Amino acid sequence: MHTQTRRSFLTSCSAAGLAATFPSMFYLHTSDKSGTRLPVTGSGVHIYECVHDWLVPPQGLVWGDTHGLCQDEQGNIYVGHTVHKSSMRGEAIVVFDENGRFIRAFGEGFRGGEHGLKLRREGKSEFLYHCDINRCRVVKTTLTGEEIWVHGYPREDTAYSERPIDFVPTNVAFAPNGDFYVGDGYGSSHILHYSLDGKFLGEVGRPGRDDGEFQTPHGLWVDPRGETPVLTVADRGNRRIQIFTLDGAHLKTIKDEEHMRMPCNFHTQGEWMVCPDLDSQVCILDRERKVVAQLGDGKAENGDVGSRRNQSRAQFTPGKFITPHDAIFLHNGDILVAEWLPIGRLTLLHRT
Repeated sequence: MHTQTRRSFLTSCSAAGLAATFPSMFYLHTSDKSGTRLPVTGSGVHIYECVHDWLVPPQGLVWGDTHGLCQDEQGNIYVGHTVHKSSMRGEAIVVFDENGRFIRAFGEGFRGGEHGLKLRREGKSEFLYHCDINRCRVVKTTLTGEEIWVHGYPREDTAYSERPIDFVPTNVAFAPNGDFYVGDGYGSSHILHYSLDGKFLGEVGRPGRDDGEFQTPHGLWVDPRGETPVLTVADRGNRRIQIFTLDGAHLKTIKDEEHMRMPCNFHTQGEWMVCPDLDSQVCILDRERKVVAQLGDGKAENGDVGSRRNQSRAQFTPGKFITPHDAIFLHNGDILVAEWLPIGRLTLLHRT
């Protein structure tokens, strides 16, 4: 996340005891594996062991807000974080192998601003796309941090050039033809459409609260699961999901506050979509974007999203999330979750 305002942010024990805190459709219990008791969350075919703090930074580096996640074709996992103010080291990108072993770290220039982190293959190579909410720009780099290009304030868009407004990009999404989309989630709630070579092609939707309009379009994903790929938008400020054609035509608005409260981002694998929900849970969605599982629902009793951000690790409740900000399916089907916490947290949901 950005500063606490973030478009004012909300403009918007026993196994039986733990299970009693969840709706009957979704349950939590403990399991015994290699002598270690782990909380388990989920239902039906979506049951996972929660391994909190599965990834830890190398010596001298301290997690800040853990914001972004991706995995390359070799299985290496990339974590984007803001870096804690107490950290002796400043690398904002930390890379681990598929077993969680530290490989390398880079990106000191992103300290304080590393937010959305996406990866895609282009030709023979894979590249990272970073959304820097401190320097207000999108940066493309190699997998080791060499800068390819930088997109700053979008003056090519008349919405920004004719009347200067905030630009604080939060995430990108990629179309099959090479185009990409930038969500100005913490700025002025526009979504910008670019070609592979960086040419501005237009906008998708506009700021507002009606269908086809956004308040904090925080996360974006081109969903390939249907007959035709569609752009899926986590319209977080409006507490809903919106679906568009890749040319920007509005198709559908999905609002289900009972099961999905503040969608943040998306990732797909096979028939399933994972959606980190800033309001204390991770959701699994089917092809119709219907919630079929709510994982680790730790909704605060007072309903105040983020009210537990300043808790210590000792105060965290095992098996429950606080502020999931990004989540991805790993190649093996497990889910990795990054939370918007000032001391960071990376939780592995290991499928049982």
